[in-house]
Amino acid sequence: MADIVIIGGGPAGLTAAVYARRAGMETVVFEGAMYGGQIVNTPEVENYPGIPKISGFDLAMSLYNQASDLGAEFVMEAVVAIERYGERDWLVRSEYSSVKAKAVIIATGANNRHLGLENEDLLLGRGISYCATCDGAFFKNKVVAVNGGGNTAVEDALYLAGIASKVYLIHRRTAFRAEQRLVERAISTENMEIVTPKTVTALHGEDRLTGITVRDAETGEESEISLDALFVAIGQVPAAAPFAGLTVQENGYIKAGEDCLTGTEGIFVAGDVRTKAVRQLTTAASDGAVAALAACEYVRLR
Repeated sequence: MADIVIIGGGPAGLTAAVYARRAGMETVVFEGAMYGGQIVNTPEVENYPGIPKISGFDLAMSLYNQASDLGAEFVMEAVVAIERYGERDWLVRSEYSSVKAKAVIIATGANNRHLGLENEDLLLGRGISYCATCDGAFFKNKVVAVNGGGNTAVEDALYLAGIASKVYLIHRRTAFRAEQRLVERAISTENMEIVTPKTVTALHGEDRLTGITVRDAETGEESEISLDALFVAIGQVPAAAPFAGLTVQENGYIKAGEDCLTGTEGIFVAGDVRTKAVRQLTTAASDGAVAALAACEYVRLR
């Protein structure tokens, strides 16, 4: 029987593990993919307080090592369900095992949003990618595009500009949501072309991606762009589906305030899977601390 089971090994989950172990709680962390979550794909993190610059991978490994050294137990399996066990405890079931817990923190984050276009799945790994740092090296001296308008999209475009011969940065609005500093760098990058306000409406190619069709949001006019790869960075979808019957959800996110309480006794939520206005590395870490301390108090007082 664990005191606290944490579902998700991203910044929120790992921070929760650090706080739970420092409070003396028997802590188990489930992670179905890779520790660190989406942050491992970020080449440079420059907005984490106290650390001017660090790679996302190094930051993730530092968090993991900190939690592991404190005694948190890690299980590399995806959780498929949470069920009641007795009157007050929970049974957390993964694909291959299960753990009983007094409290559960859901920190599953979010997954990359797809364009929803024909042949998108077929061309995945053949020119369609959702991770520039993972797949960018395959397109050295090639023509690529990034679709999106937030920090991730602009960061991906800047990263790819150092690899590809040309980068198109495509956004459906004229103004970007990304930080102005990043946008200015993109505009001044010699081998980058800003394509706005346009949306990607079609993918071309059979065995591999050969080009895309974009539609002007103002005129409706369509045009084609020949390229070798399209990196999609148009946001994320919360990974909350396995907990739909257990928690109140809003637009797919688990509903909870800054106290990280879900409304279900013994179930807490942290990070990007929670309803919130700001989803940043710092707010994920903050959620992890808040959820862990709340879960610790719940376990002590129950």
